[in-house]
Amino acid sequence: MRNVKVHRAINTLVFDDQLEVALKAAEFSAKIGIDALIIQDLGLFSLIKSAIPNMPLHASTQMTIHTKEGALFAKSVGFSRAVAARELSYEQISEICKSGIEIEAFVHGALCMCVSGQCYMSAMIGSRSANRGLCAQACRLPFSVIKGADRNDLSLKDMSLVSYISELSEAGVTSFKIEGRMKRPEYVAAAVTACRNAADGKNFNTNDLQSVFSRGGFTEGYYKNVIDKSMFGVRGKEDVLSSNDVIPRLKELYQKDNKIGNIQFEISIKKGMPTVLSAEYDEISVSVEGEIPQTALNRPTDREAVEKQLSKLGDTVYEFGGLKCDIDDGVMLPASALNNLRRRAIQELDSEQLVLFKPNYTICKQDISFPKNQKGKFHEIRIELDNVAYLDKIDTDKVGKIILPLNEVFENHKLIEKYKEKIIISSPRFMTDEKKTAERLEQLKNLGFNKLLCQNVSHISIGKKLSYELYGGYGLNMLNSYSLKALSEQGLKDTCVSFEMKLSQISELSGFLSFGIIAYGRLPLMLVRNCPIKSQIGCKDCKKSLFDRTGREFKLNCDKISSEILNSEILYMADRLDEIKGADFIILKFYDETYGQINKIIDEYSHGGAPAGKFTRGLYYRGIK
Repeated sequence: MRNVKVHRAINTLVFDDQLEVALKAAEFSAKIGIDALIIQDLGLFSLIKSAIPNMPLHASTQMTIHTKEGALFAKSVGFSRAVAARELSYEQISEICKSGIEIEAFVHGALCMCVSGQCYMSAMIGSRSANRGLCAQACRLPFSVIKGADRNDLSLKDMSLVSYISELSEAGVTSFKIEGRMKRPEYVAAAVTACRNAADGKNFNTNDLQSVFSRGGFTEGYYKNVIDKSMFGVRGKEDVLSSNDVIPRLKELYQKDNKIGNIQFEISIKKGMPTVLSAEYDEISVSVEGEIPQTALNRPTDREAVEKQLSKLGDTVYEFGGLKCDIDDGVMLPASALNNLRRRAIQELDSEQLVLFKPNYTICKQDISFPKNQKGKFHEIRIELDNVAYLDKIDTDKVGKIILPLNEVFENHKLIEKYKEKIIISSPRFMTDEKKTAERLEQLKNLGFNKLLCQNVSHISIGKKLSYELYGGYGLNMLNSYSLKALSEQGLKDTCVSFEMKLSQISELSGFLSFGIIAYGRLPLMLVRNCPIKSQIGCKDCKKSLFDRTGREFKLNCDKISSEILNSEILYMADRLDEIKGADFIILKFYDETYGQINKIIDEYSHGGAPAGKFTRGLYYRGIK
């Protein structure tokens, strides 16, 4: 009725026992006319696509789509739009726009430290999963690259690209997204007004935007490819005080309903006949009947009197656009009767609009069922290493497959020739040069390496084009059986499921696709583009460590493009192997262990072991909300 589309976000990950409820939510959305659903979960996506085949589905930014191949994957499976990652430059956004799918880009609002869809810090610290909409914003708490210092080295300023909306539009961006969750109406009004004016080529007020909410100002760092210390900020007292000054004025922006257009009236007031009022907006026309006019004793009803009542449209979405009158002489219709006719005509017009513009969807009944998982104990150990240096010193006979970074394999492929049947190549989780990545993978494929780890959907797209055997990584966030089914339909051999699941949930997953879990190592908490160490003190003095307010140390793993912030304690499950049920394999992630320690851990996971020192069970028993 207000000439806007409503998109509903159902972009959380769901467990098997929530699929039916989530599908019902989607069906309800279709029945009431929601224009599109925003989704992250591939399993839920496949269910909704089958259940409501003609409903537009948008790939959430939680899917970590940050390259052209990622957008092409979204297009190939049936998404109509992809919401791009926030960590992109203008050039990268422009490239994604060439994929042939609608692209939505963030232009204003909070900027997470972690790449969307790849944050597990909140879940690990307090069981509040960012992938399920419950992020506790742990990154806003004190973290420092200098132990004991009171700093906020994981807190970024909000982004604002309002000045570049015209530029983004020319690049091919379809929709501009404002992040406004948990914000007050004045914030939303100021941001929308500024973006609307920018899109229309009008002046906009950046001072109001900064005053209503900021963390020491805004940043446009990723967009300009200036990734440095200037992007960090916290909300201080001066930010709060500045908002107090503009709030009253910004309230005026949303006090009145936005008008969508002019309404044309035509009225017939004839002696002895019911009054007829017609109203027309756009291509919609309605007509209502009212009272029979009285004989005028004093002042008869004329055009001026009718227009006075019909133009009272302040609480509607319409503006008065004109009036045609056919009024007999000497008749009188009370103002109350004219007002009643106007209200009824508006109601009829609104109802017609809702019918005309409400989407009509086909809803097909879905039977959600799973083949029962008959698997027992895992049968394969896989290891993940950062480099090839230890390969000749590790007892690889006990290992089924070895996961190695792409650059390590590319630069040392001659040294590891004898291991290539076991090697799974791990591409960068965040790619700023997708073409180079694809070229290196193609060269390695020609050298006989044929296994690729897919940590995001762009890897699936690249791997399929190069005819690799595809293996899913934890970055795909597989939490339910239908997600396994979706990966199976994409041709994956197997996948690692999310470490946000409990062991009891993992054991109940279906047999749609072979799967495994991470059973040892420092779990990745965040994938970040703006390395806090590089930005705060520089790479020269890097100790690969970050500290929280309690003094706990979090290691960083850097590939020069992005960094992983790793958990402070090591996941250990070698003494609980009998409780790992349903999984086909386990992954042991090694970071800074010696080759002697690596062999010891492999042996413990082959025969059983006992933890030494501080360790964690991750989320395998306590789970997430």
